[in-house]
Amino acid sequence: MVVYFVVVVGLLVLATALPTRWELAVDALASLMGGSWCALNVWRCRHTHCLVTGAGWLILGGFSLVEAGIGRSVAGGYEKAAFYGILAAGILFEWLWVRAYGTHALTRLSWAGSPPRPR
Repeated sequence: MVVYFVVVVGLLVLATALPTRWELAVDALASLMGGSWCALNVWRCRHTHCLVTGAGWLILGGFSLVEAGIGRSVAGGYEKAAFYGILAAGILFEWLWVRAYGTHALTRLSWAGSPPRPR
């Protein structure tokens, strides 16, 4: 897992040295890689941050692909900042979840359909 995300961050660093269209394409690849990993982890280990980062990075990756297709950044070149902002939002969400429910994992709803009880 660590090597995987080293590659993702390496792609983000590499992208800054490329022309705009290629920079956006590599940003999209990095976002889609990170988002795919986290989306699978929501299913596999149910970590709450993966809910936010998986969805956020997949959306950012699709957005960056569209930008690469048109050849310019619609976000003003803030794709990498958005990537790290999504990471921060995921960490904050998990921190709040742990404080509220005492676990890092999303838990299944009870038969009655109520969320887990706060501590």
